[in-house]
Amino acid sequence: MMGKCRTRGIDIGVWLGLWFAVLAVDVPLGYAQEGTEAVFDGLIEPYLVVEVGSEVSGVLDSVKVDRGDMVKAGQVVATLSSRVERANLKLARARAQLESTIKLKQTALEFARRNSQRAKEVYDAKALAFQKWDEVETQRIMAENELAEALEQKQLHQLEYQQAAEVLRRKTILSPVSGVLMERHLSKGEYVEDKPIVKIAQIDPLNVEVILPVSQLGAVEVGMKAVVMPEEPVGGEHEATVTIVDKVIDAASGTFGVRLELPNPEYAIAPGLKCKVRFQGT
Repeated sequence: MMGKCRTRGIDIGVWLGLWFAVLAVDVPLGYAQEGTEAVFDGLIEPYLVVEVGSEVSGVLDSVKVDRGDMVKAGQVVATLSSRVERANLKLARARAQLESTIKLKQTALEFARRNSQRAKEVYDAKALAFQKWDEVETQRIMAENELAEALEQKQLHQLEYQQAAEVLRRKTILSPVSGVLMERHLSKGEYVEDKPIVKIAQIDPLNVEVILPVSQLGAVEVGMKAVVMPEEPVGGEHEATVTIVDKVIDAASGTFGVRLELPNPEYAIAPGLKCKVRFQGT
């Protein structure tokens, strides 16, 4: 009986020793060992998410995209009602293209110069009174000033045309990035003021966010390459590059964040997927 009791006591002691040994090992959440390389959990996210609004208020005349559509940077996604602005642009363009006033002033100046030259010759010959010569010369100077005024007026009309074109341009809403339309907030006929019209996610490249234990601090650096393994059904191994390594440690969890940039030119990888990340060289 005594030997049997000692055997049981030894078994319990060994089991407790192994248990406390396991508890003493620092194994971070989301960490796994694959061969001799550490593998960490990550999350694939859009590179950028943009809430696209309008520079000016107005009534939506059209929304040209819907949820799930792919858009290119610079593509028209919506337009505001712009009948008045288009009319103002036509008027400003017509004024900016007017040349008749300038041609008239140029002709008047040429005549005034010829008249002044003839009067000067007669005045130099002592055959013309100074008062008459002064009147002719004054007319020449006034003709020059009138032409200058006409040229300034044309320049002003050109600036007004540019202003009208800019006002009209602001009625057209363009996508600032290439990506996929996540949401359409407003529809044709609704009033736009300070609300976004659509939400667009840039998905090439993608961001991969990883939380690492403090033991990896210094082992992962900006520019380092890593292998990203998305969950099924995508799967496979894809190379990414470290772009951000947090300099501040979260004291509560003893972790820090790392961001990687993952190329996605064919849009084969969907943001929102979980993944595994293996850093090369760690």
